[in-house]
Amino acid sequence: MNKLIALIVSAVVVAVATATGAVAAEPLKIVLGYPPGASSDTISRLIADKMSASLGRPVIVENKPGAAGIVANLAVKAAPPDGNTLLMTPLANMVAFPHSYSKLRYDPFKDYVPVAHVAAFQLSFGVGASVPAKSLKEYAALAGKGGPYANFASAAVGSLPHFFGLMFAKAAGINLVHVPYKGTANVLQAIVSGEIPAAVVPIADIGTLAKASKARMLAVSAGNRSPQYPDVPTFKESGYDIEGAAWYALYAPAGTPKDIVDKLAKAAIDAVHQSDLRQKIEPLGLEATGLGPDELAKIMKADYEKWGPVIKASGFKAD
Repeated sequence: MNKLIALIVSAVVVAVATATGAVAAEPLKIVLGYPPGASSDTISRLIADKMSASLGRPVIVENKPGAAGIVANLAVKAAPPDGNTLLMTPLANMVAFPHSYSKLRYDPFKDYVPVAHVAAFQLSFGVGASVPAKSLKEYAALAGKGGPYANFASAAVGSLPHFFGLMFAKAAGINLVHVPYKGTANVLQAIVSGEIPAAVVPIADIGTLAKASKARMLAVSAGNRSPQYPDVPTFKESGYDIEGAAWYALYAPAGTPKDIVDKLAKAAIDAVHQSDLRQKIEPLGLEATGLGPDELAKIMKADYEKWGPVIKASGFKAD
């Protein structure tokens, strides 16, 4: 009889604990398709910490680099739509890859649910400290002669920085050879070591090297100069009629219930609106945005339509 009473009491305790959330919650995974060391990893971890506090559950960042971030996209596509998995991705995987991959194994509009637009950022064309070019015009003159100076790197083939490099080459009337690396951190190492002379990367990343005099930023990609780097001209100011901005956003697997999406969106938006998080990312060149599912969906559609013609005109095919 005592054993029966104990079992009943135990069952009641478990039921009450479950109802009140006292049972340890399953961790929420934010899957990122790039290795540690770059701005995408930094902002992912800062947001994860804030979301963990507001949701009252563990939130972890899982780095799944590979295939220009596609490995992470596929992992989240295959995850159960139960609110325990999110994808952190730059815009390229959602709006550029569908135009450049003929056999992309996911549909950004059908396989995911927009959750939150968390940050916007500019790109920068940068060169190593030993490259004898102080401006974009000077670099174009060097690269126009061919040889090693005509090589430029990006964090992944088919990424927005890759296409920006091609756009610059076309605008400048020169031939540039794209050299893809596995992640921005590896690109930065190559710039510092002199392995590659130039790169198109997020301003947040190349800016750190520029401040340490290990690289120089020759131009930034948006229509206006960066507040963090006011001395660096835009591509247009440098004489090349190209511009654009990039972003990071969170997505859930398709089929995730709206109430769960809304809860996760609120936690993410509240996170990026907190002043201490902004203070940590804005000096890096990241602009905290904090836009919800509907806004993200509109931005995604607009950028998909914007970059499609650019990518097709380049003639690039990723596969």
